[in-house]
Order: sequence, then structure tokens, then C-alpha cells
Amino acid sequence: MRHSTIVFLKTLAWAACLGPFVWLVWCAVTNTLGPDPTATITFTTGLVTLRLLTISLAITPVRRLVPQLAWMVRFRRLVGLFVFFYATLHLMTWVALYTGFDPKAMSTDIVKRRYITAGMAAWLLLLPLAATSTNWAVRKLGGKRWSRLHKLVYVAAVCGVVHYWWQVKPGVLTPVTITVLLGILLLARPVLAYTQRRRSAAARVTAA
Repeated sequence: MRHSTIVFLKTLAWAACLGPFVWLVWCAVTNTLGPDPTATITFTTGLVTLRLLTISLAITPVRRLVPQLAWMVRFRRLVGLFVFFYATLHLMTWVALYTGFDPKAMSTDIVKRRYITAGMAAWLLLLPLAATSTNWAVRKLGGKRWSRLHKLVYVAAVCGVVHYWWQVKPGVLTPVTITVLLGILLLARPVLAYTQRRRSAAARVTAA
């Protein structure tokens, strides 16, 4: 794919990823966040985090299934950093607007509210991934170690979904769609890896 096309698509990706943040800022400025602005910010940033995480996890299976879309891997880092951006906004909403930066209130919430515990775990798992997202980090860690470290994203995804389920009221099924999508994407990886091993083994037998 031509460089100019990649630049254009990356510009669109930036605009799309920033869209929810711009919308929240606009609503805050125009006082249109609804009757509970804090809840609106919390829900929006959390949902966007999970949606972008789903898109990020979809890139590898899609490019393996459709080799013509291999160029999509160039967007994985961009989307992954926006996942951390919105996860941090989600966290800071709780820190600033729910606990008022009170360390005691934060520690109490983490211990007593299981959805806070799961959410904090998800953010802590995403932190080293964001910190090692540079080319320098890849070179410093080495490809294999970097790849193993970034498998933490799967655990973070599970913690994020658990956080969502534990936060909603009993009987509310809004997390179902994102749970199913993430479940399919997580299961797709071992299935595709197994299929690839089978094909490689068959190719070696044929060559022999």
C-alpha cells in the first residue's frame, strides 16, 4: 500500500479515536452531559476503552485470515495507545470525581468494591504495554520478550470485561455484545495458531 494512503488512513484513525474525547469535551463545555455528568464520562470512557481494545485484538486475526489486509498491523500501536488513553481517562474520572483524590477512599474502594479491583487490575496490566510501545523498547527487550510481555493484553481484556459485568446491575445485559466479541477474538488466536502449525507440518511433509 502506498505511503500516502497509509498516512491518510492514519489521519482518519486518529480522528476516529479522538472523536469520543472531543464529544465529551464539547458536552462538558456546553453543559449537555446529562443529569449525571460524572456517570456519563465514566460510562463513555469505559465503553470506548473496551471497543478500541476489541479493534486492537481483531487486527492480528483479520490479517492472518485475509493476507491482503496485512497493512492493518501498522495501526495496532496507534489503537493500543488510545486504549490506554481512554482507560486512563476512565481511571482519572474515578480518582478525581468519585474519590476526590483521597488515598483512603481509593484504597477502600479497591478493597471493598470488586469492580474497582478488576478495573484497577486491567489498567495496571495496560500500563507496561503502553510504556513499551516504542521501537526503542522493542529493541531493548528483544522481539520475543516484548511479544511475551504484550500478551498481558489478553488478561487485561478479561479484567476489563469482568469490571464491566460487575459494575452493571443484576439483570442488565449491556456487556454481552463486547463480551462475545472479545471471547471470539481470544479464542481465535489458539485456533489460528493450531491451523498454521498444521499447514506448516503438511508443507514440510509435501516438500520431503
